[in-house]
Amino acid sequence: MNKIVGNVTPQERDHIQMLFERRNGLNELVKVLTPDNTELYERLVKDLGETTTKFQNWWDDMAAKYQWESAVNANWQINFNTCEITLVTDV
Repeated sequence: MNKIVGNVTPQERDHIQMLFERRNGLNELVKVLTPDNTELYERLVKDLGETTTKFQNWWDDMAAKYQWESAVNANWQINFNTCEITLVTDV
């Protein structure tokens, strides 16, 4: 079940979109990079961890700021075109 629970500003949307795209790019790079190049691999792992933390912190901060509805075993998604936040549940 999907339910729109709020909106964010275009600036807030731009920030999470940048993190989303960066995280996805790093995840794709992990698939093709081998640990043979230790220095590059370590930088990738570090950057992926930092980006994932920033990504989760954004969601935590926005949820606290806007008091979005939540549910057990559910997550929020953003529509980058409309800035709408949707609660997605497995019902």
